[in-house]
Amino acid sequence: MIPSTPAAPPRPGRRQRLELPPTLFAEAGYDAIALPERHGRQVMELLPRAGCVYSAVGRWWWIVPPRSDCGLNWPAIALYSVGAVVSDAPPGRPDPVAEAPRLIHRPEGTVPYTHPLVLHIAVCAVAGVSPAWPARPGP
Repeated sequence: MIPSTPAAPPRPGRRQRLELPPTLFAEAGYDAIALPERHGRQVMELLPRAGCVYSAVGRWWWIVPPRSDCGLNWPAIALYSVGAVVSDAPPGRPDPVAEAPRLIHRPEGTVPYTHPLVLHIAVCAVAGVSPAWPARPGP
């Protein structure tokens, strides 16, 4: 039997993927939407159901289905991450280990996603803008 090696602490500025808890399934993959923490708390209060939510370096990240950026114009306060890849604490921060992404909300059941349309509407409400979708091309 090979002894396990403790995981190395995250390096400042390293990019990593938000990992789902082992009992949750996202066979098609997943992306993430981030908001500053102060807006994250407001959005959580507006959602009827939230999937996995992570906290990392002053942002809250919601797990959404892949391609949840297609057909939606996310407000400027939102940051979209394909593949749910986020950065650890930037260089110069005193304790990057304390700022590694951590799961702060786990949904009931096995679905890790927050519905992107409902999340979009809540983010727009917090941002003080009307939900907007790209115009359809004309006939």
